[in-house]
Amino acid sequence: MPPEANEPRRFAFLLIPGYSQLGFACALEALSLANLHPSGQIFYTWRLIGETGAPVPAYNGVTTAVDAALPALDRDETLVVCAGDEAGENSSRAVLNWLRRETRKGMDFGALSSGTYTLALAGLLKGKTVTTHWEYHDALTELLPDVIVESTLFSVDGKVFTTAGGAASMDMMLDRIRQDYGDDLATWVADQMVYTDPRAASHGQRLSRRARTDIAHGKLGLALQIMENNLEDPLRPDEIAALVALSTRQLERVFAKHLGVSPKRHYLQLRLEKARGLLRQTSLSVTDICVACGFQSLSHFSKSYRNTFGLSPGQEKRGTGAIWPG
Repeated sequence: MPPEANEPRRFAFLLIPGYSQLGFACALEALSLANLHPSGQIFYTWRLIGETGAPVPAYNGVTTAVDAALPALDRDETLVVCAGDEAGENSSRAVLNWLRRETRKGMDFGALSSGTYTLALAGLLKGKTVTTHWEYHDALTELLPDVIVESTLFSVDGKVFTTAGGAASMDMMLDRIRQDYGDDLATWVADQMVYTDPRAASHGQRLSRRARTDIAHGKLGLALQIMENNLEDPLRPDEIAALVALSTRQLERVFAKHLGVSPKRHYLQLRLEKARGLLRQTSLSVTDICVACGFQSLSHFSKSYRNTFGLSPGQEKRGTGAIWPG
């Protein structure tokens, strides 16, 4: 049942070892500041949860004391899973079983950053539309084909909410405050945070390539977007040129002028960057990653990777290990 009008809304934050302290702090601070409103009303309460009840270390080594070790939750609590780079490794069987049991009560639940992966491991996101930090987007997409992964600041699908983490946690919580209590309180909290321009859920996580490179040529921006959307099955330069109504020679001139590289070289770099992320963040085989990034042969993939990053795909994988076990 939803809380009465004057009763505070209740949150429970599950901290997974290695969680992002920034994302957690941004979310919690928004709730904390709401309670300082001149009305004197306590709008939110919360408790912090860990697997064992011991303080939980963030990725930067700072530990946070918790209130309980995997307690029973009430249906009117909102559960938030906070995780970081080692989400897969640190989401234990006990934690996953607890998540399955508690969410069956019908509560709202969600995640900050790679806490999305923890929810997926628990089998709670099948068929859902979610988001996560852009650095983990490709890995999550490859590992979880039954989940729709957006590249937005936060996503809400029914009772399930997810966010990219970092400062995006603040945007999501301000949106929830607005939904719970209206624009006035959300605006007051944003002002207290000196956050003058809260972003909507659909806002992209990163500055567009156009903004980062100060590109004024509209067709170049469209060509870059086409490339980013077709990394697994890359198009030929002439196909891209046709899609943006340029000749192949014109497209090459635009790339040379604004980016200093050819379309072919830039496209290759995008695919190699995706491959690097998958090698570092998943346990997918080098062969699977080769295919996922649009390379026709392992030899071409390995040679291109070594020329760009100075080591082979196999060396990259052995040196870094998987952040999210498959």
